[in-house]
Amino acid sequence: MLPHTDYGGDGPTILALHGHFGSARTFAGLAAALRGRARVVAVDQRGHGHAPRGGPYTREAYVEDVAGFIRSSGLTPAIVLGHSMGGVTAYQVAAWHPELVRALIVEEGPAVVEPPLLDTRGWPLRAATLRELGRAIEAEGIPDASYFLESAIRYPDGWGLAFDPDEMLLSQELLLGDRWPDWMSVACPTLLLHGTGSNVLSTEHAHDMIKRRPHTHYQEFGGCGHWIHDDDPTGIAAAITTFLAGLRSDIVGER
Repeated sequence: MLPHTDYGGDGPTILALHGHFGSARTFAGLAAALRGRARVVAVDQRGHGHAPRGGPYTREAYVEDVAGFIRSSGLTPAIVLGHSMGGVTAYQVAAWHPELVRALIVEEGPAVVEPPLLDTRGWPLRAATLRELGRAIEAEGIPDASYFLESAIRYPDGWGLAFDPDEMLLSQELLLGDRWPDWMSVACPTLLLHGTGSNVLSTEHAHDMIKRRPHTHYQEFGGCGHWIHDDDPTGIAAAITTFLAGLRSDIVGER
């Protein structure tokens, strides 16, 4: 079973899947914003956080990891939320294993994944302090290392990233491609969340996703970028709560 963090809370359980370079800790703020309305269980996907490294990093491997977690955790069928790469994984799980997913929340997960990639080759593996790790990451051309630091791990030999830099470049490459068939074949209730300032999912592409799948629930967040859960945790929590309240009554209040 994938390593995971159960943030607790009342209401329906949401299984949360982070994006590239993240971990279960990515959703700490969102879980706090949802407390009293939903329980968030967040996993470390393969190669991230405390999950095993070494690959493979194919789409099939990511999807089957999550499918196995849903089965073994007793969440079947699950409400699945995914951000970015995790959003693609989430809707692929729903497409390939419809019996495992009762509702889907996709935050900034495009139907077509295109370059550019973040070239993490040669990034620092260890630093004496978290601050030094942040400075070393920013020296690689990253304006703000905070996203990477929120999932950093204190190893016996110092602070390090929650992923292997070389492996993450490969994982990004294997995510590239046209995923329209998977997005279009999702049958469960789905909410698409888009930050209008995103550099990953354009507003034009988000509108195309809901045009091609017209029964998709949709909300835009003005002033937010790719990480809506960080930019506006209260707003995204409200959108999720409204979506869950609109589902069949047998979803809300379970587990």
